[in-house]
Amino acid sequence: MNSPNQHWNNFFANKDDAQLSWYEADVGQTLKFLDMIPANKESSFFLPGAGTSLLVDELLSREYTLILNDVSDTALGKLKSRIGDLDNLTWLLHDMSQKLPQELAAVDIWIDRAVLHFLLDEEQIQGYFDNLRALLRPGGYVLLAEFAPDGTPKCAGLELHRYSIEEMGDRLGKDFELVRHENYIFVSPTGDDRAYVYGLFKRMVGSG
Repeated sequence: MNSPNQHWNNFFANKDDAQLSWYEADVGQTLKFLDMIPANKESSFFLPGAGTSLLVDELLSREYTLILNDVSDTALGKLKSRIGDLDNLTWLLHDMSQKLPQELAAVDIWIDRAVLHFLLDEEQIQGYFDNLRALLRPGGYVLLAEFAPDGTPKCAGLELHRYSIEEMGDRLGKDFELVRHENYIFVSPTGDDRAYVYGLFKRMVGSG
């Protein structure tokens, strides 16, 4: 069985970005939620599964500081070739179920549309949320966009842990309050409908 690194490297090495089933030519759904957050040019973002997403280009156009993580070094290499190695970027090759490096600076906003639903074991899921709580500042925001309970059970050949908005909130814990959520149908490049749940949460000041 391939490791997560090998599995995702195979996808990014053998397909153009626009052929990937999760490719978004329009990242407006995510931006709609981000525009609810009082961010400024000093705001810092963590993307646990940056891949080769065009969201990165949009965030860079707004001059944010970004930590771009992926489990695929091939994806990160393709992304770096496209956008360059800029001063406001930190590159990280890491499995999000494992503890993040301690030297990472705390961030204001955490955005995930690519990682959490692929973690199946309870230990992996807990590791992910431990990382989120360790890195996100009090007063910060997290946007989770995960496969919905009535969505497809598999993606990229892997089983999924599908999420309701209630489970998202329970997993984050009492220090987080729900700002907004929305059911969303993503249409893949092949025309398939993928049911997602988007949830924007704020971490209360005084927590952590």
